[in-house]
Amino acid sequence: MTILSDALAVAGKDLRIEARSRVTLGQILPFGVLVLLLFAFALDPQSRLLPNVAPGLFWIAVLLAAVLAVSRSFAVESEHGARDALRLSGIDGASVFLGKAGAIVLELLALEVVLLIGTFGLYNVNVRGLEVLIPTAVAATCGIAATGTVYGILAAGLRVRETLVPLLVLPVTAPVLLGATRAFDDALTGSTGDAWPWVQLLVVFAAVYVTAGIVAFESLLEEA
Repeated sequence: MTILSDALAVAGKDLRIEARSRVTLGQILPFGVLVLLLFAFALDPQSRLLPNVAPGLFWIAVLLAAVLAVSRSFAVESEHGARDALRLSGIDGASVFLGKAGAIVLELLALEVVLLIGTFGLYNVNVRGLEVLIPTAVAATCGIAATGTVYGILAAGLRVRETLVPLLVLPVTAPVLLGATRAFDDALTGSTGDAWPWVQLLVVFAAVYVTAGIVAFESLLEEA
């Protein structure tokens, strides 16, 4: 229970910082919406394609916004020696990982709700498989957050971390983009039976990176 309580404390700390700074609301959310708008304008002459490409464009927007959220999460702790204070606090590395990843998950889920509403309005799509849509979003978001947290701490101690995080995170999350896009597409068309193998892929991906983060984050935090 100590690990969970410490993880909740770390997550609460990150969420309180974001609530006070309003970076997620004032910068990351508008960025995600802007990505959807740009794609909508770019594909407007071929508006019949919009419903077909909506799942992929939605998850591209989520991934790009996630990179900003991860960079923000670790940039905050690089100021005023906050990361050193976190190391000296005695909190286990696994708790720090779970807390930071959990905070990113909550931020991204809130972002996805807004982006999904925007996708429905801009791309003229309807949901026929909500029972697939929700677990897909949760599994994919957990995978993205876990991956971003692992690679975010790898780049945290480097001067080029702002540009290195996207280079590390985006290629690794390609299976999430593929699986989430296919599952969303099946959910929108009502082919829910075809979506569950992709959901299972997302769950496996998330489990692998959550496990890796729990095991390795302590040493990664010490090296950062």
